[in-house]
Amino acid sequence: MHGRPRKAPTPQEEKALALKASKLRPLQSQFLQFHHNKTYTKEALEVCAKLLEANPEYLTAWNYRKIAVEHILSHSETETETDPESIKSIFSEELRITERALASNYKSYGAWYHRKWVLRKGHSSIDRELQLLEVFLKKDTRNFHAWNYRRFVAALKNRSDEEELQYTTDMISDNFSNYSAWHSRSVLLSQLLEKKVQGYFPKEKVLTEEYNLVHQALFTDPDDQSGWFYHLWLLDQTVKVESPLLVSTWPPHGSSINVSVNGCLDKSALSPMTSFDLSTGTIPVILYFSEAVEGVNSSTINVESIYDASQDLIWTPLSTNNSGRAQAWLTHLNFLEEKIHFLQANSVKVSAGHSQGITSLNGFHCTHPTEFEFTVYVQPPTPQHADLQCLEMISWGDENFHICETHLKESSPIKFSDQLENNEDNESTAYKCKVETIANEIALFRELLSEANCKIGKLTLARLLMAHDVITSYNKSSDTNKSVHFEEVLELYCDLMNSDPPHSQFYKDEYSLVLLQQLTSNPESLLRHCYHYRDSSSSSIHGYICLRLCNLSISRIGSIKQLLWIQMLDLSHNQLHSIEGLEAMQLLSCLNLSHNQIGTFSALEPLKLLKSLKVLNISYNEIGAHSVDTRRYLCSSPLSHTVGSDWSFSEFAIDGVDVKTYWEAFFIFKDLKLTQLDIIANVVAEEKFKVFLLKLMPTLKWIDDVELQ
Repeated sequence: MHGRPRKAPTPQEEKALALKASKLRPLQSQFLQFHHNKTYTKEALEVCAKLLEANPEYLTAWNYRKIAVEHILSHSETETETDPESIKSIFSEELRITERALASNYKSYGAWYHRKWVLRKGHSSIDRELQLLEVFLKKDTRNFHAWNYRRFVAALKNRSDEEELQYTTDMISDNFSNYSAWHSRSVLLSQLLEKKVQGYFPKEKVLTEEYNLVHQALFTDPDDQSGWFYHLWLLDQTVKVESPLLVSTWPPHGSSINVSVNGCLDKSALSPMTSFDLSTGTIPVILYFSEAVEGVNSSTINVESIYDASQDLIWTPLSTNNSGRAQAWLTHLNFLEEKIHFLQANSVKVSAGHSQGITSLNGFHCTHPTEFEFTVYVQPPTPQHADLQCLEMISWGDENFHICETHLKESSPIKFSDQLENNEDNESTAYKCKVETIANEIALFRELLSEANCKIGKLTLARLLMAHDVITSYNKSSDTNKSVHFEEVLELYCDLMNSDPPHSQFYKDEYSLVLLQQLTSNPESLLRHCYHYRDSSSSSIHGYICLRLCNLSISRIGSIKQLLWIQMLDLSHNQLHSIEGLEAMQLLSCLNLSHNQIGTFSALEPLKLLKSLKVLNISYNEIGAHSVDTRRYLCSSPLSHTVGSDWSFSEFAIDGVDVKTYWEAFFIFKDLKLTQLDIIANVVAEEKFKVFLLKLMPTLKWIDDVELQ
């Protein structure tokens, strides 16, 4: 860890461990007998103490001692047994046992936790705790257990954060490689900066001093990771905006949206980028924040519309983790027929940040007032064109995609997507200090990399360059906002993928995020990947504009805030393992994920939230070739606990097939109304599975390019 690789045990060490285990088994059996019988005698406690001295990691024994102490204190029968000195003696014995255990293994979680438990009882002196810590930190100055315990003791002793910060300075001066000291320093500084303690404000001045300190470590030993991690924390402190911001919306600010109430909008006469069919009778409104937030509701978001009052709207978090917190939130405006003014401008105004309630995970409120307006034009019903598009299959062949015409580019909603982001005072001292700090760091690390081939230095430079682009992008009046560093950052990640194969997937994901930021950084760049879909074999005119991001080696999806308007998306021939993030794209109707590396249906979970999705292509992936994603579920199937307990499979029964084996697919597809699905060339794509899908989704009209009867 932190540049120090673990060593595999030698045959002699393995033999010694086996011998130790064989000697401990009789003692463990005796202890478990006492534990089972709830025996808390002196003999039982001595057996437990011997066991812990030999094996401090035995958490059951530590828990037994806690129960035993509580039992002894609650069942004392004489006053002599409950006098303060007697109680102090009991806890002193517990401290002695933890010391002996730590002497055997000074990184024992159980021993440190037990010692904290004893001190919290308030019957023990804490005067010698710092002295004891000095002993353990001499054995290993990076022992994070001891550092955590030191912060605990410092709080009990009411030692100031400034005193403890000075201690970290002394320890770092002795050894720049002390990762735990750097970490403790970040914890203490966070508290001092948050409280704006005298001498630690303004924040920019303090961070400048910290950069100077960490530079000494980085340039002394560029290959040691300890200082680099602290530098990463400093960078985050430099660029982060504490309050969550509303950064993108659908419909975008200032846009004019054309909709149809019966799903038969004639897009040939309108811009496909600002029009869509409204067969559900509602129009989605999406709020996209700079980070995941909670508290989005009718009290914190005000909507002025002839269609709904704010109090009637229900806001839903677009997240698959059911935490009640999400980066994107959704509501729907209902179009009541008696209130619709056909072909007239129906204005909608949305306001956020005027009252507290929207909060981030860290407890910061969205306090920057933000407003956006858009206009809705409702087209009158045209029954003669109804379902014109729905009756024809979507074909993803290159011959069906054509370069967007000029008038489409002029009507693009992309130009509005960044108007909500200018929330920083570009002339403030803090802003100028941020830009100057990042620029200085970039120059410094370019100099370092010219002299040393340092992998983590390249990673840090890539992050600095992207941070510089993000900060300067706020300054709309400056030429510095053109994000000139994309190519350099992409080159750095390519170099890291080649030079550090064990971490290539991480670099590949970061490369993908930067590439997508580059493609969506301005309307001109994004529109180069937008194509007009028109089936060459059909006489019908389809109105889709398709964003084609295929053959880009993308392994992770990002920059969703710029893509909320997309209705047709082609992500084929990439290296995607999941589609996390797509849940925010609520207008998405057609999605091509073919020729990727998706291994399970659980990787497609965001699809559950895409209620407008009609066409899905997941062919030529690896679905069924891998076992269930055990990182997501404690059990092999959610059917074995609360999730899915109300699912009924009887109506989807197939002769000779246990349809419960398809629970993952059921979980993803049960609420979708797809009309077209391509699943060929996946391991799971057997005939029985297709029959199951047809029963599950009766709306399907095509499967694997075959029209259903």
